[in-house]
Amino acid sequence: MKRFKFSLEKILKLREYKEEECKHALGQAISMLNLIENKIKETAVKHHQAAVQRFNDPLDIPSWDIYILRLEQEAEKLGTQAAKAQIVVDEKRLLYMEAQKDLKAMEKLKEKQKKEYHKKMLDKQMAEVDEITSSRYITQLV
Repeated sequence: MKRFKFSLEKILKLREYKEEECKHALGQAISMLNLIENKIKETAVKHHQAAVQRFNDPLDIPSWDIYILRLEQEAEKLGTQAAKAQIVVDEKRLLYMEAQKDLKAMEKLKEKQKKEYHKKMLDKQMAEVDEITSSRYITQLV
C-alpha cells in the first residue's frame, strides 16, 4: 500500500512556522508587560517606604516630598506604558489565535484527506480480494 502524501504539506509547515512565530511574539509581549507591572509594584513599595520615612526627620520633609512626587510621576508613566503594552499583548494574542485557527483548519483538512485515502485504499484492497476470491471460485467450477 502506498503511503499517504498530503499535497498541501508545504503550506501546513508554513502555517506551523507562522503559529510558532506568533506564539514567540506573544510571549515577548507578555514578558514586557510583566516587566512593566513589576516596576509599578516596586515603585509602589518605594512610595510607601518614602511616605513612612518622611516623618522621621522634619528637616528632610521637603526632599522626601520631591522624591515622593517623582515616584508618583514615574508610576503614572509606567501606568501609561502598561496600557500600551496591554494593547500590544491583545494584538499579539489575536494574531496568535488567528494563526492557531489557520493551522487547525489545515490539520483538519489533512486528517480528512488521510481518512479518505485510507478508505479508498481499503476499498481497493477489498475489490482485489473479491476479484481473487471470484477467480478462484470460477477456476474451481471449471
